[in-house]
Amino acid sequence: MNKAQAQLVFVPIPVMGHLVSTVEVAKLLLTRDHRLSITVLVLELPLTNSKVQNYVESVQDSSSTLSNRLRFIDLPKDGSELFDLSSFFERQKPNVKDAVLKITQSESSVDSPRLAGFVLDMFCTPMIDVANEFGVPSYFFCTSGAAFLGFVLYEQKIHDEAEFDAIQFKDSDTELLVPCLINPFPARSTPSAMLNKERLPYLRNAARRFREAKGIIVNTFLELESHAIESFETPPLYPVGPILNVELDGRNSHQEIMQWLDDQPVASVVFLCFGSMGSFGEDQLKEIACALEHSGHRFLWSIRRPPPPGKQAFPTDYEDPQEVLPEGFLERTAAVGKVIGWAPQVAILAHPAVGGFVSHCGWNSVLESIWFGVPIATWPMYAEQQFNAFEMVTELGLAVEIKMDYRNDSGVIVNCNEIERGIRSLMEHDSKKMKKVKEMSEKSRRALMDGGSSYCCLGRLIKNFMDDLT
Repeated sequence: MNKAQAQLVFVPIPVMGHLVSTVEVAKLLLTRDHRLSITVLVLELPLTNSKVQNYVESVQDSSSTLSNRLRFIDLPKDGSELFDLSSFFERQKPNVKDAVLKITQSESSVDSPRLAGFVLDMFCTPMIDVANEFGVPSYFFCTSGAAFLGFVLYEQKIHDEAEFDAIQFKDSDTELLVPCLINPFPARSTPSAMLNKERLPYLRNAARRFREAKGIIVNTFLELESHAIESFETPPLYPVGPILNVELDGRNSHQEIMQWLDDQPVASVVFLCFGSMGSFGEDQLKEIACALEHSGHRFLWSIRRPPPPGKQAFPTDYEDPQEVLPEGFLERTAAVGKVIGWAPQVAILAHPAVGGFVSHCGWNSVLESIWFGVPIATWPMYAEQQFNAFEMVTELGLAVEIKMDYRNDSGVIVNCNEIERGIRSLMEHDSKKMKKVKEMSEKSRRALMDGGSSYCCLGRLIKNFMDDLT
């Protein structure tokens, strides 16, 4: 066996949806091959909250078996009050370079690991310049699916070749023929991330830089996105997912919620949760409440207070949800429903009482629902979620639709009848769709087992890392 020791530098975006899956990839690599060491550089965004630091500390406390080979370095705080991704990462380049210099200098002995490459978050593309300075390859880690990655590359390519602009089609009935998709893609479902005039140029430039990478690691698996994965030529894809932390939310810290679920029949509860940034105004909450009450289904509903208008902040919990719900709603539904604030999503999806998930379709949430075999009703809000909703409903046939083209900044109110129809379709699902979800759940677990598609792909990735040292 090659006795060389390889050091990898990971640069994630420090938001929970990206950081957790990045760290899980790191742990997976370290568990698989003892020759690898990984240093995670932790940047601090203006919106970075205490959850990020708490999570990093919890990983350090719980990863004793990997502690010698997995370490975290906090980079200096960015003092600028102005924030956009491009300027932020440009300003952070010197800090990343200094940190990596210290790593290489402290590990300069013959037996120390040698720097083998950078693994960069899909939004950290400027850091490829730092990797180039050290003369090592860059790999990107895509926390979204392979089809969305393909769509980003497609949009950039046709923009550069034919001056295509995704923004001009956002309200049209145009359908796009995208190589990574089997079905025509409705332009109305173009993801919110690609409809922002300030951010779209950055996303396009990121797509151009993806093509410079030695490879792209994707949080997906071959059996889920075979067409999208096989549509790629360069750079090579490494689908190594589903990358999940299924132990992130324990029963013990949310006993009241878990006890309530324990008292419900199997597969009887619809769970509504819209991610760490998901929240609705009072009018929309009332429509959801109306739909839940009329549907008659048992429910567990996570609601969050939106941040003040114009302020960049995370939603918070209501002290008293009754203030924004229809009068008497909590009393009338007390026997069948429970309204909560922040939700321990993994623990809830893992519970046998949960039979359906009304979700914003963040990619981590999609993978968690598949892992636990819980069908989804789609209600996307921001980022790439509209694309994920289309993929789940139309492309893969693993979800039902409440809305596929909803955007949380649109001002649109989805009415009670539309929501109720979606909930009934979800909870009174046909056996064919349920069987398909359960089969994909089994495939997601097999992909990670010895001999599975993701297991083998991870092996090829490690071989590349080690070959880069020779």
